[in-house]
Amino acid sequence: MPTVNYSGTSHTVFRLLGIPGLEDQHMWISVPFFIAYVTALLGNSLLIFIILTKLSLHEPMYLFLCMLAGADIVLSTSTIPQALAIFWFHAGDISLDCCITQLFFVHSTFISESGILLVMACDRYIAICYPLRYTTILTNALIKKIGVTVFLRSYGTIFPIIFLLKRLTFC
Repeated sequence: MPTVNYSGTSHTVFRLLGIPGLEDQHMWISVPFFIAYVTALLGNSLLIFIILTKLSLHEPMYLFLCMLAGADIVLSTSTIPQALAIFWFHAGDISLDCCITQLFFVHSTFISESGILLVMACDRYIAICYPLRYTTILTNALIKKIGVTVFLRSYGTIFPIIFLLKRLTFC
């Protein structure tokens, strides 16, 4: 009877290499990443600030754009700083918990973005097909419920995967 070689140990730290073979070019490669990150942060933050401060923009379409901009900030912040740390400081070590946390935020944000885009499409459908009843159908209370539902759906979809990943051994 064959025996299975299983030790039950798992790695807790992983080494990220950046772009193998181009280690001497990492500083130049990081420039577009940094510019894209700063542009995403400033642009989306400005969009959120304008929508929240202007009362005339407190309409469903703009509130959904605000949600989409917030999701984009979370997505950018969960990935690009780690890449910049690798490029600038050669900080390629990442713990298993940090890796799984990054995985959680990246995938839950993608799911929430797809949900927000679906809701935006439904918003435009209601605006085109039922223009006279648009404001009575899409009230602020309904928009808040839709936003909470989209984010709870995205977190609820990915959250069980995190516990399943923690049970695996990595070698």
